[in-house]
Amino acid sequence: MTDEKPDKPKIIIDEDWKSHAEQEKQVAEDLRDSKQGDEENGAQAPPPASFSVLVTTLATQVMVTLGQFPSPEGKEEVKPEPTIARHLIDTLAVLEEKTKGNLTAEESEMLTQVLHELRMLYVATEKKLGETAAS
Repeated sequence: MTDEKPDKPKIIIDEDWKSHAEQEKQVAEDLRDSKQGDEENGAQAPPPASFSVLVTTLATQVMVTLGQFPSPEGKEEVKPEPTIARHLIDTLAVLEEKTKGNLTAEESEMLTQVLHELRMLYVATEKKLGETAAS
């Protein structure tokens, strides 16, 4: 038998993971600083997701498409888009149908009331547009 000494194992140190971890840490700090800057500038965090927020969001979109809000620039009147409004109202109606029996009393009442008010607003807008077109 020979008396050879095995070569020492070669140790390879991966320094790349350290730089990768440092980059991730920097990105996280930047994101945190960005959020903190938004709060200091008056930006608010969005409300937590809930059924009422969903209904309110869709209802607001209906009101925008029916011309109930001024344009962001404030220079011109927003042109009503009844076709889009009708689609959004129908979407809320589908939501009402599909969630029947799974909502709290307050959620069900809110959805029913919102749908009623939006349908009435839609009819009034259609009537106004019809009168304007006839003139």
